Amino acid sequence: MGSIAITKDTYLMWYESMLLMRRFEEKSGQLYGQQKIRGFCHLYIGQEAVLAGAMSVLRHEDAMITAYRDHAHALAKGTTPNAVMAELYGKATGCSKGKGGSMHMFDKENHFYGGHGIVGGQVPLGAGIAFAEKYKGTDNLSVAYMGDGAVRQGALTETFNMAALWKLPVIFVCENNGYAMGTSVERTTVQTDIYKLGLPYGIPSSPVDGMDPVAVHNAMDEAAQRARAGEGPTFLEMRTYRYKGHSMSDPQKYRTKEELESYKAKDPLEAVKQTILKEKYADEAWFDEMDAKIKAIVDESVKFAEESPWPEASELYTDVYVQKDYPYIRD
Repeated sequence: MGSIAITKDTYLMWYESMLLMRRFEEKSGQLYGQQKIRGFCHLYIGQEAVLAGAMSVLRHEDAMITAYRDHAHALAKGTTPNAVMAELYGKATGCSKGKGGSMHMFDKENHFYGGHGIVGGQVPLGAGIAFAEKYKGTDNLSVAYMGDGAVRQGALTETFNMAALWKLPVIFVCENNGYAMGTSVERTTVQTDIYKLGLPYGIPSSPVDGMDPVAVHNAMDEAAQRARAGEGPTFLEMRTYRYKGHSMSDPQKYRTKEELESYKAKDPLEAVKQTILKEKYADEAWFDEMDAKIKAIVDESVKFAEESPWPEASELYTDVYVQKDYPYIRD
C-alpha cells in the first residue's frame, strides 16, 4: 500500500519534469550533430517516466547512482540544466568541472554519484552508499540504476548477496529498454524476466511498467518504505524503451520501425498530458506556458555553456587524489 498519495500536483510535476528531460535531450542531440558536444552521448528520450515516477517518492537526501545514460538522472536529482549542459560542452562550469562529459555527471550537493562508464560498475557502489547510510544511522536510501546489459555482470550477484545479507537500504532498478547497446535481451540471457534474478537472494523483486509514472511511483514507494524500515533491498525491473539509438552513432538496424512506433504510441509524456486534461488539472494554456518555460530554460543552458570558460590546463592535476600533495602528481 502506497504511503505517498498521487495528486494533481504530482501529475503537474511529472509533466514538467519529463518535458525538461525530453527537451534537454533533444537539444543535446542537435548540439552533438553540430559538434558542440563531443565524445559519447547517450540520450534518454522515451524513458522519462522511470525517473519522474521515482522522484515523486524520493527525498533530496536519498542517493542516486547510474550508468552512462545519465543526463536526465542528474536533472531529476536537482542538478541545474546549466551545469549539465556545461558539462556536456566540457566547460569549467559543468557539474564535473568539464572533466566528465556526457557519461560522468556527478553532483555531491544533490546526492547524485554518477554517471559511470564501466558497465555495471555502479551497482556495488550503490550498495556501498546504502551501507554508509545504514552505518551512519540515517533513514536515507540509495537507488542504483542499471541497464539490462549490466545484469550479466558478476558484480551484480555479489552485490545482491551482500545487500540482502546486511539488509541494506538500496533499491536496485534495471531500466530494461530491450537492448544492451544493439543486442536484444533474448539474445543475451536465458532469463528474460530480469526481475527474477533477485529472487534467489530473497530480495523482493517485480516487473514494473516503466512507461507509466503511476506504476513507477507505486513500486518505488513500496520499495522505499521497506528500505527506510530496515527491511533491506528491492529489485525492480522497469520495462521501458528508448526512442533514440544506444548512442548518437547507433544506426539502429537491430529493431524495426514498427516496433519503435508501437512504443511511441505509449509515450509517457503524452499519456500524462492526456490524464491532466481529462481530470481538468490544467488546460491547454498551461501546457503552452510550460512549453515556453522549458524552452527558455534549455536555451539558457546552451547560452550558459557557450559563454562558460574552458578548464585551465592545471586542472589536469587536480581531483586525481584526495591528498593535495600526493607525490606522484607532477605538473
